[in-house]
Amino acid sequence: MGRVALITGITGQDGSYLSELLLEKGYTVYGLVRRSAAGPANRVGHLTLDPDPDSATLEVVPGDLTDTGSLVRALTQVQPDEVYNLGAQSHVRVSFDAPDHTAEATGLGTLRLLEAIRMTGQRPRFFQASSSELFGKAQEVPQRETTPFYPRSPYGCAKAFAHYLTVNYRESYGLHASCGIMFNHESPRRGEAFVTRKITRAAARIKLGLQGELRLGNLDAARDWGYAGDYVRAMWLMLQRDEPGDYVIATGEAHTVRDFLTAAFGELDLDWEDYVTLDPSLHRPAEVDRLVGDASKARAELGWTPSIDFLGLVKRMVASDLELARRELAAGGNE
Repeated sequence: MGRVALITGITGQDGSYLSELLLEKGYTVYGLVRRSAAGPANRVGHLTLDPDPDSATLEVVPGDLTDTGSLVRALTQVQPDEVYNLGAQSHVRVSFDAPDHTAEATGLGTLRLLEAIRMTGQRPRFFQASSSELFGKAQEVPQRETTPFYPRSPYGCAKAFAHYLTVNYRESYGLHASCGIMFNHESPRRGEAFVTRKITRAAARIKLGLQGELRLGNLDAARDWGYAGDYVRAMWLMLQRDEPGDYVIATGEAHTVRDFLTAAFGELDLDWEDYVTLDPSLHRPAEVDRLVGDASKARAELGWTPSIDFLGLVKRMVASDLELARRELAAGGNE
């Protein structure tokens, strides 16, 4: 019988790619979904969600990171071999506007899940999705597992709490718990509120005359951008090791938002400067200038390497959004 995995945040970008990976490996996959949700987002709709365990490719189980009791019930029902905690309020800029919700879902949600595991007496292997935003005002370049944290947003602070809590449960209760310090990872499934997808979506729509302008904030912010499909593979690899640990997952290359603009609009033979308007209101109250990771430990211990480089990632995202824009145009859409 194959292994059983429980994924929080299954309807997000990472949850959809991780689900695909685990299903390919013969897992039974359960996705934790709030009862109040209208239904699973279309990122995992193609995986044939079905409440019947005899026919389902992927099964939904009700639960909420703000409700410990629902997590205990979900764990008791699923009896997972592996738990992947990807659920969070994950937009950094939004975390300044909704710090309490961010702390509840991203920080305390991890506490509730770990405590639910302890309360049920189960011993699943546990993955915590940490973030490069832990480093914030980076104390060294590149950032590695030993780099001191200096978060610069409510999101970063909540992730720091969740990260240290995972380490604490590992050391206090002997839980096989690993943290992946994931640097920015993108894909065609990235939410449109995130800057990379905002850029590729706008470039495609501008190319087809569906949009005339793109408003952005800080173009000088530099990030280490990789492909989400590569990063979920690293998550799985962490839970296959005999001993748990914490790993930076990154490409080792930093590119600015301006670089991303140049590459994305260049794919469509456009000059981004003709269409982009700078909007100071889109700046964060506390900016993070440059993040770039050193994934040497992951390469050495996990055998992990990224398969898609920066330009390949941009090309893939632009192609997907161009096809989306063509369908929108055919349907008579306009902004």
